[in-house]
Amino acid sequence: MAVAEELGVDADVVLYMKEPPDRATLERIVKGLEDPVEDLVRKDSQFKKLGLNPDDYVGNPEAVIDLLVERKALLQRPVVVKGKKAIIGRPKTRIAEFLK
Repeated sequence: MAVAEELGVDADVVLYMKEPPDRATLERIVKGLEDPVEDLVRKDSQFKKLGLNPDDYVGNPEAVIDLLVERKALLQRPVVVKGKKAIIGRPKTRIAEFLK
């Protein structure tokens, strides 16, 4: 991750399509997430094609985790984890502040 490298922060990059986070990992991310849990879900064309309702995920960590276990491509990215805390790295400027 370029932002981490610029800051001199050691970072692990997880290629989520090859190595998707399992339920336990998603639970840890959700537990430490500083953003609303529903923001972990991409509301893109695939989301719409599946006929999903964004309101079903608002404040509903179990629904978010269930969806992301089944549909890894709907995971918003990047997700940045530091210790027990996590953020969604959009916009990218958030990453530098979080990693400091």
